[in-house]
Amino acid sequence: MSVAPGWYLDPADPGTRRYWDGEGWLGAPIPAEATPPAGPPPPEPEPEAKPATQADEPGPPAGQPGAVAGQPAPSGSGAPPPGYGPPGYGPPPGAPYPTWPGQQLEPRPHGLPLAGFGARLVARLIDITVVLALNVVVNSWFVWQYIQQVSPRFAEFWRRIIEQDTINTTELPAAGDQADSLQIAVLLIATALWMAYEVPSMANRGQTFGKRVMGLQVLPVSAVAPLGFGRALRRWNTLGLPTLLWFCCVGFLLQLIDSLSPLFDRPLRQALHDKRAQTVVVQLPRTPAPNDRPAPPGDTA
Repeated sequence: MSVAPGWYLDPADPGTRRYWDGEGWLGAPIPAEATPPAGPPPPEPEPEAKPATQADEPGPPAGQPGAVAGQPAPSGSGAPPPGYGPPGYGPPPGAPYPTWPGQQLEPRPHGLPLAGFGARLVARLIDITVVLALNVVVNSWFVWQYIQQVSPRFAEFWRRIIEQDTINTTELPAAGDQADSLQIAVLLIATALWMAYEVPSMANRGQTFGKRVMGLQVLPVSAVAPLGFGRALRRWNTLGLPTLLWFCCVGFLLQLIDSLSPLFDRPLRQALHDKRAQTVVVQLPRTPAPNDRPAPPGDTA
C-alpha cells in the first residue's frame, strides 16, 4: 500500500502524530492534538559515538510504546515487534494495529474506546424503528396494495392447512397481475428511505439518531475527520443495498452476517461495511451534567 508523505496518527500510539515519508516514520512524535508543521520535521542531530560496554543492551527507541530504559527487546519470536528497532521501523498509516508479545491491549482509535456490540445493536434497533416509522408514512399504500394482490393465494393455502384438505390437488390461486411491480416498488422505496435517513447524517457527523442516543460515533481509521458523502455511501451500500433482495431472503441473510461480523473481527471490531469504508465505531466519553460537581475534600458519597 502506497501512502503519501505527511503527518499521520501513529498506529503504535494513537495519541501522537509522526511524519510518514512514504517508506518509514521520520522524526520524533508530537501530540495528536498539536498542529503539525507544514513539511517534514527538521533532521535530528546524530548522537556522539561512545565506547560500547557490557551494560549497553539493544532495546526499543525512546518514545515508543513498551520502551524501558536498559531492557532488551523480547526474543524468541524472530523479528522484533513494532516499537523496537531503528527509527522508521513500524507499519504505515492505516495499517493494522501492531501485535505485542503477551497479553493483547485493547486498541483505542484516536484515543477513544471501541464501541461494544451491545451498544451498537441497540443503536441499530433504534434506527430500524425510525426507518419503519418512515415507511409507515410513505410506503403503507404500496404495501396494502401488494397484500391485496397476494391475499387470495395465502388465504387458500391457510384454509387447506386448517381443514387438512389433502385431497385437493389443484394449484393455489395466482397472485394479482400487479403483485411483482408492487413488490419492487415497496423494496425500492424502503431502500431509498433508509439511505436518505442514514447517509447524510453519517457523512456530516458520523452519527445517526440511534448512535447519538447510545453515545457512539463512526470515524475513519486514518484520521479524526467527518466521513464525507462518498465514504458514508460506501459504508451504507454494503448493509443497505441487500434490502432489494429481500424477496428471495438472500438480502436478509447478507445483512444478518454483516451485522454479526463485529463479534468475530479483531482487533478493531469492524463490521463488513466498516471494512469496506475503512471506518471504526467508537464510544464517546460521557459528558457530565452541569450539576455533577466533585464532592468537597473529606466528604464521602
